[in-house]
Amino acid sequence: MLDSLPFLQPSDFPAITRKPLEILQANLGYLCNLSCTHCHVNAGPKRTELMDKATIDQVLAFLDQQQLHTLDLTGGAPEMNPYFRYLVAAARDRGITVIDRCNLVVLLEAGFEGLGQFLADKQVEIVASLPCYLEDNVDKQRGKGTFNASITALQQLNALGYGQAGSGLQLNLVYNPQGANLPPGQHALEQAYKQYLFVQYGIVFNRLYALANLPIQRFGSVLLSKGQFEGYMALLKNSFNATTLEQVMCKNTLSVDWQGFVYDCDFNQMLKLPLGAEGRHTHITEVPALLNQRINTLQHCYGCTAGQGSSCGGAIIG
Repeated sequence: MLDSLPFLQPSDFPAITRKPLEILQANLGYLCNLSCTHCHVNAGPKRTELMDKATIDQVLAFLDQQQLHTLDLTGGAPEMNPYFRYLVAAARDRGITVIDRCNLVVLLEAGFEGLGQFLADKQVEIVASLPCYLEDNVDKQRGKGTFNASITALQQLNALGYGQAGSGLQLNLVYNPQGANLPPGQHALEQAYKQYLFVQYGIVFNRLYALANLPIQRFGSVLLSKGQFEGYMALLKNSFNATTLEQVMCKNTLSVDWQGFVYDCDFNQMLKLPLGAEGRHTHITEVPALLNQRINTLQHCYGCTAGQGSSCGGAIIG
């Protein structure tokens, strides 16, 4: 796999600093049942990195110490970590909002029976990847048969109450562009998703998050191999929107990897960029005061600030 990191430095991205910490995003490991072309983690079925129970307990201690309101679980497929349910239950017992970034297909895997019911019982918010509402496009990005499996999983979640009015069970979908393009306007795309999925499959959901693809790991390698990296970076920089800077996710979110090391964001984690501007890797057991700390940035950060902006909660503006 081609490494995009050398092409992301030096950087002229504007300096930004942290606001009060509110959210911890925990990557529970790189193991996944899919190998998507747009994946910035390079996750897949052959990855073996998984957060162990000792580190998960350190995550819980950090949540207590910092009094955070949200735990955002990602991967890989976070549900494939053997301690996933333990962590979710412990966080929910503390009254913490838990987000599961789910690829949907994992709900149908052997050994994961009852996972949907568990998530509903614990009132976990699901953010589910469905990079398009058309079968051909999804299967190109995520593998043949993935679209139909995703539809089945969404129907099962709807049957449990997810996405249904008044249920309190949040089901949000995620759109990613197929190639070296920015996502279209989030609101109009959400309406198109809702109409098509309901008419064709009877599926309902709460919100759509339109995310830009970041030029790192697998997607960055694809761009380099196709000779599209420079063009995509030019698109991101030319589309820079300064009004997004105050609301980028790294302002109030901390990312922790499967070994317990912390980063300014999930993308920096994949690039192994240390927390802040000091250049020293920091473990979750030794996190310093973060307020007003400078955030470690490189050229990939233009991906979060292009056009309508892109964060873990979708478009930043508009």
